[in-house]
Amino acid sequence: MDRPGLLVDVPRDKNKITAEVMESLNIPKGIKRVLFRTSNTDRGLMYKREEDLSFVGFSADGSKWLVENTDIKLVGVDYLSVAAYDDLDSAHIELLKTREIIPVEGLKLDEVEAGLYYMNCLPMRLVGAEGSPVRCVLLS
Repeated sequence: MDRPGLLVDVPRDKNKITAEVMESLNIPKGIKRVLFRTSNTDRGLMYKREEDLSFVGFSADGSKWLVENTDIKLVGVDYLSVAAYDDLDSAHIELLKTREIIPVEGLKLDEVEAGLYYMNCLPMRLVGAEGSPVRCVLLS
């Protein structure tokens, strides 16, 4: 089964993934799984003990643009939330309201080249849970 996924680099001068940023990434139609590497990776936020509320995540308009203009069904990010701190509720609502998009958070993307991969996310089976830790595997 073919599971193409795309790892993209978000411009490092952006502190949110907005509609403007999404449009600039030129994600091809038909791509359903996208991992977004941001300055969170450059700053090593996934390796720090303390939470950093200045992390890069989706704004509400970026989430809305993704839902309305792409075929994406899996969104992966390089920190603990897919949504920017000051857009936590609104960005999550935009992404999750159709119940068709799966957020994958907390990815460590520092030693992976941007590009197309065979992607599979392997969840732990947790009875009665609404989410699960996953191991996301990329193969070239």
